[in-house]
Amino acid sequence: MAEGNGGSAAAEAPTLNALVQYTKDFSFENPNAPRSLGPQTKPPNIAIQVNVNARQIADADYEVELLLEGSAGEGADTLFKFELNYAGIFRVLNIPQSDVHPVVMIECPRLLFPFARQIVAEAVRNGGFPPLYIDPIDFAGLYRQRMAQTAQAPAAQA
Repeated sequence: MAEGNGGSAAAEAPTLNALVQYTKDFSFENPNAPRSLGPQTKPPNIAIQVNVNARQIADADYEVELLLEGSAGEGADTLFKFELNYAGIFRVLNIPQSDVHPVVMIECPRLLFPFARQIVAEAVRNGGFPPLYIDPIDFAGLYRQRMAQTAQAPAAQA
């Protein structure tokens, strides 16, 4: 008789599990307070940088770091600055080796992002400003861009 609940098929299914998520490092600066908290004559220039790093820590486990850096205003008119390194440990099982790198660099930060976004929004709000809700990030696009840069680097050196 055949197995009832697809026992062996379920054991072979590709899985991605977030084992733990955590803040590795966080900084929020309000360098010109209380002057920066008053009415502003023009909207501030908001700049945000995003980076993703990953490293394998066990056979199927990867630590993935989502780095968000940002600021509002410039120079003497800086309202605030922040740096967040938010990370997670992810277990990747039954995924072809050729697909592990994209899964780790696209899907893992995609899972981390909503939590990191909330940390930034609350810190900015707690700094006396309206919360800063960072727009969703296209991690697949960032991955393709990084892979294109990596492919061009050896060609430029040759």
